[in-house]
Amino acid sequence: MTDGHDIAPLKPRALLIKSLVEQVDLKLSPLTGETGLSRKITNAETNRPGLALSGFVERFSNNRIQILGETELTYLKSLPGDQRRASLVRLFDMGLPCMVITKGMDPPLELIETAERFDTAVLGTALTTDAFVHSLIEYLEPYFAPMTTVHGALVDVYGVGLLFTGRSGIGKSETALDLVERGHRLVADDVVTAYRMRRGIVMGTSNTVTQHFMEIRGVGIIDVTRMFGIRSIRVRKRIEVVVNLEDWNNDGDYERTALDEKTTTLLDAELPYVRIPINPGKNLTVISEVVALRHLLKVVGINPASTLNQRVLEVMKEGERVRYRREDYE
Repeated sequence: MTDGHDIAPLKPRALLIKSLVEQVDLKLSPLTGETGLSRKITNAETNRPGLALSGFVERFSNNRIQILGETELTYLKSLPGDQRRASLVRLFDMGLPCMVITKGMDPPLELIETAERFDTAVLGTALTTDAFVHSLIEYLEPYFAPMTTVHGALVDVYGVGLLFTGRSGIGKSETALDLVERGHRLVADDVVTAYRMRRGIVMGTSNTVTQHFMEIRGVGIIDVTRMFGIRSIRVRKRIEVVVNLEDWNNDGDYERTALDEKTTTLLDAELPYVRIPINPGKNLTVISEVVALRHLLKVVGINPASTLNQRVLEVMKEGERVRYRREDYE
């Protein structure tokens, strides 16, 4: 993230095939027993190896989960036995993470034997190919999405994810706590884990150890769930506006009209950016609610700054027309 905010990159992740099998929604069952379940998946992409089975392996994505649907299995079963085995050996020899057969279809015996020979798991699912791919990507994408951690607090305010940033001790946690007390929902405090989904959507969550706990200076640790109830929290939320709290500076170039929207970058995604200077007596909670409501208005095409600017221009034009008529003596 730009503008000097504290961020820390996270290490690339990997997922065991065994963990994939344990996901109930995917309805997976190992067709090769324990074979290959200790292998790792390193990305969320899938591949249908139809061309590779026919012999064309240029630019073949061997590091992806390979999915065999009805088309691929029908083609395999149409091949003579020797040719089918040779095609499968060529495919498994490229080091696949695993193979999934959809629609509850039975694979050829040669496929199971070749997979066991190359210590590669073959999994079966009763889901159709399209349904399985959709569910698989939905599960894997957050796991392998570009990810980082941000020092701040994330709160769901009127359905808008506000990410509060700023120096340590500026009042991020206190602002978040006040918002929760007013009925809004805490996602994460102190350390926000952010990850970018497709289409540039940035999601935020907290780590499992400190999830929904807050540290308030002078008070200590509080349990938000027990203190304010289950409705005061949520596990994850889209980050929609970055609100940077900063010390008041008389020379600070702060927004007065916001005709030109400011943005910041987080995980290569541009997000609306608001700077709020802190001085005594300022009600950060109400201002935060206004930031969220203004964002909602902009989403539906209403921009207060543009509306006011247009109104001023119209008044100026009308004044010019009146002046012209009054001074036209000919």
